[in-house]
Amino acid sequence: MKKIILLLTIVIMSNLQAQQRPKLVVGIVVDQMKMEYLYRFSDDFSPNGFKKLMGNGYTFQNMHFNYMPTYTGPGHASIYTGTTPSSHGIVGNEWFSRLLGKELYCTDDANVKTVGDGTVKEGEMSPKNMQTTSITDELRLATNFKGKVFGLSLKDRGAILPAGHFANWAFWYSKTGAFISSTYYGSKLPDWVTQFNQEKRYLPYLEKGWDLFKPLATYNESLPDNNPYEGKLYNSVAPIFPYDLKDMYEKNDAGVLRSTPFGNNLLADFAMKTIEKEELGKDNITDFLTVSFSSTDYVGHIQGPRSMELQDTYLRLDQTIADFLVYLDKTVGKDNYLLFLTADHAGAENVNYLRDNKYGVKSVSPSEIRNGLKKFSVDAFGVDVVLNYSNFNLFFNKEILKTKGLELSKVKAAFKDYLMTQDQVKRVYSEEEILASSGSDYYLDCIAKGYDATQDGDLIVLDRPGFIEYSGTGTSHGTPYSYDTHVPLIFYGWNIKKGESHSKKVITQIAPTIAQLIKIPFPNGTDANVLTEVFETK
Repeated sequence: MKKIILLLTIVIMSNLQAQQRPKLVVGIVVDQMKMEYLYRFSDDFSPNGFKKLMGNGYTFQNMHFNYMPTYTGPGHASIYTGTTPSSHGIVGNEWFSRLLGKELYCTDDANVKTVGDGTVKEGEMSPKNMQTTSITDELRLATNFKGKVFGLSLKDRGAILPAGHFANWAFWYSKTGAFISSTYYGSKLPDWVTQFNQEKRYLPYLEKGWDLFKPLATYNESLPDNNPYEGKLYNSVAPIFPYDLKDMYEKNDAGVLRSTPFGNNLLADFAMKTIEKEELGKDNITDFLTVSFSSTDYVGHIQGPRSMELQDTYLRLDQTIADFLVYLDKTVGKDNYLLFLTADHAGAENVNYLRDNKYGVKSVSPSEIRNGLKKFSVDAFGVDVVLNYSNFNLFFNKEILKTKGLELSKVKAAFKDYLMTQDQVKRVYSEEEILASSGSDYYLDCIAKGYDATQDGDLIVLDRPGFIEYSGTGTSHGTPYSYDTHVPLIFYGWNIKKGESHSKKVITQIAPTIAQLIKIPFPNGTDANVLTEVFETK
């Protein structure tokens, strides 16, 4: 009898312990998603996608990134580490590294090889450049590596950085049409991934082409189909529907799919297959799946935030998310998974569209900026002392300065004065000013949070609001202004009550909040400020 009671006690205690954590955490990042899209396209969403998340989950309406530069690599790293580039070290998608004296891509790793049917370079990737742990790392540690972690995206950085250092696997899309990985995770793809790739599920999407998802009248939140603010998709004659994706594919490669809504569809198919084949959420040890939908970013960059193409991409993503929620409810159980949805950055309005509507802004070519810096340097010092200008960072060639007997402080001062004469420049900050930031200057504080003294430049340029260092069509991002920082955050599912907050929050609060919700340690670089609203009783 005593043995039976003891056994029952163990079972009950085990179940109580299991209830302290969901069976599966799903992190969804939508690349280049502005919070505004959830408002603008709301009337045309179905009841079962974004509206279901917002109607039954907890929505933070005023979530912002708290650093510059607001790019994809830093965004994913900051969401999952709970800290900013100054700590986690991912200071751009690619950047010139002062420490290494060369260009560095955020997930570059020459010590690993491609696994799967991808090109050589596509798979030479790992999370080694991320200097802090992620919430996914902490889950692996907290469960003695029994909890599974998988990272999925069309982009390598969107899969690798969220999955962290200890992931079972990260998979990303190749221009061959296959999902690939690297030897950082294993020597051979799981058999089910190989089978998925062999089915060439990208082909039906490309063969069907891209036409409007809903009737033309639905797209009254967008500009006319053919407008001067859109770029052309893969050298199409004009940026208008329908798009012959098969022709684009035959002239290029399967990477074409990324710049269409169907990249998101394929990724969702792959995510559901991952849950099935890896049996995620099937036991009482919490697993974590990270999914980054990237097609929104490709479409946004090429065709801009006011294009029918972008609206169509979001209407289709809404249906994709609705289908994904149905799948999660069926396979994991709607009370067994915790889901959050956010974005890695937002995006600016097209500058020509703004200027045509009487706002005096413009796009500035990065090459034009570099040529101007070179000319000024030669005119002022008789030699080009600029080592690199990229990501708003200006680096000086210290060897040339030394050889020519030029004093760095005076060179910095001269270049600051020159840059302040440029139309697009609002402020210029030196390394010394950035490292001494007290937080009283909001924009300087954002720059300081994005600045790694071992990697970043001698001067950082802050452009004026509305200006873009980009082309005249489509859009870009990277600044600390609200159009680049304001993104959605929705918590949904396990132990999450319905509600909303309009108080300003910052993106680095997500990871420590998840840590508290599922009772595991914080990522090691976070300052551990949590979103207390989601802890109130459901």
